[in-house]
Amino acid sequence: MQYITFSTENSVARITLNRPQVFNSMHHAMRMEILEALDTCERDPAIRAVYITGTGKAFCAGEDLQEVTDPNGPALAEIISTGYNPIVLKIRHLEKPVVAAVNGVAAGAGANIALACDIAVATESASFTQAFSKIGLIPDSGGTWTLPRLVGFQRATALMMLSDKISATEAANMGMIWKVFPDESFAADSLKLAETLAQMPTRGLALTKQALNQTFNNDFASQTFVEGKLQTMASHTQDYREGVAAFLEKRKPIFKGQ
Repeated sequence: MQYITFSTENSVARITLNRPQVFNSMHHAMRMEILEALDTCERDPAIRAVYITGTGKAFCAGEDLQEVTDPNGPALAEIISTGYNPIVLKIRHLEKPVVAAVNGVAAGAGANIALACDIAVATESASFTQAFSKIGLIPDSGGTWTLPRLVGFQRATALMMLSDKISATEAANMGMIWKVFPDESFAADSLKLAETLAQMPTRGLALTKQALNQTFNNDFASQTFVEGKLQTMASHTQDYREGVAAFLEKRKPIFKGQ
């Protein structure tokens, strides 16, 4: 791969956006590499968690405007329908936990890809901005769905209309991301989070993700039905049996994601 790096270790697949000279902004080839990597994560049973980060000073600055203004390049509608939408949908439907480790600037689609992940963390010096309104566009990559649910309608509206840049600490305080780590320990701390998830009963985590994906479309009674169905599935996993046995035997469980 040319525009990302992809590696696996300790059951974690690490996807690193790797166009630091343009703050990891995305073009077609890069988006296709990300989708290919996510497909590998989906297929490979040895991969039990996914970790997405960036190289250099940025996580991702969003769309590469050189591509979108190229008279011979793809139309914006095609860029969204074949690139950004498939990426965020793949993240949401991937039956494995996905961690966004925001190592720097996350702008536009880059910010919204991070917010589509199951757990987003950031380094102290990172920042977030919706950015779209500055060039007359609307938020995409699922941002109009995720951001209001994370921070509330008023804050999401202001962030999207004003395109203010907010710090990682502000993002954590308003519930946009889960946690901020110090710059000096960010790489180790954020990767440890993914490694911890990879050693957990990941089949149960996948079912939890399924429940969360449905919760905003259901009323309370309907969601309890979803919970019951998914809980039944969880109770038939090997990890559930191992977790109960380890509890009764007063030992540490060994989960296999099965």
